[in-house]
Amino acid sequence: MSLPPSADPPGEDVAARHLALLVGMNLIWGFNLIASKIGVGQFPPIFFTAMRFAGLGLCLLPWLKLHRGEMRNLLSAALLTGPLSFALLFTGIARVHDVSTVAVASQLGVPFQTLLSVWLLGERIHWRRKLGIALAFAGVGVISFDPRVFRNWEGLTFVAASAFLGALGVIFIKNLRAVKPLELQAWVAASGGVVLLAMSLLVESGQGAALHHAGWLGWGALAYTAVMASLFAHTSWYYLVARYPVTRLAALTLLTPLFGIFFGATLLGDQLTGRMITGSAITLAGVYVVIRRERRIFDTGT
Repeated sequence: MSLPPSADPPGEDVAARHLALLVGMNLIWGFNLIASKIGVGQFPPIFFTAMRFAGLGLCLLPWLKLHRGEMRNLLSAALLTGPLSFALLFTGIARVHDVSTVAVASQLGVPFQTLLSVWLLGERIHWRRKLGIALAFAGVGVISFDPRVFRNWEGLTFVAASAFLGALGVIFIKNLRAVKPLELQAWVAASGGVVLLAMSLLVESGQGAALHHAGWLGWGALAYTAVMASLFAHTSWYYLVARYPVTRLAALTLLTPLFGIFFGATLLGDQLTGRMITGSAITLAGVYVVIRRERRIFDTGT
């Protein structure tokens, strides 16, 4: 992806303003689990996702541009991070009782991203970041042993598959050279709207009835997922992936399940167990170690 002239070189520590952006993105994604659960309760899940991308595509139509020599990576990135991973994710959300378990399972994308970036991109992880990532993974592991997770294995299988495809898509994003974040998002939206609508017509039913009976909460959830989660948060993620190694960013996305668990417990009545509280504390400790490693946050001029 092309970077502005003032961009920090990709190998440097994450700037404080970008750490703040990452936290904000995680907050949006955490609440997006709530919006998604509401949305798939009023629309067929794949159809809901298709409408999300179709609306986003209309907004980003001016950014839908061909890039010679980049289209293979661009389309692969768009399909993997867009329609394929989201179709699996929303199908999983529709099959799982509460969003807290989805919040945990979706974070399998973090180890997937880390391992794929080390294997395929040659990125390196130093021991401090390994410690932070290990702590963060351990916290998610503690949460994952909650009995409710195992009772939703079918839906969580869809979520895990979604996490893998999304992580693989990030690898293709890293191989892009002259594609701006909004241009990538435009291709994600365009491919998502077309592919998911076709998938919905093949495997789902009741789309017309859902459009007729959906309430303001369903339409509000759709607007939130399209504008806040996709247009703002995912575009910001693509922007940061272009600037920094994936291994430097991936662990910080573990804040998403913490926000998701919090919103699930406070807004949807999900049960917040002692195991979840303990695991969340361990995860936060690991994320702090990763953030502490990024020395820029402690520099007074940045």
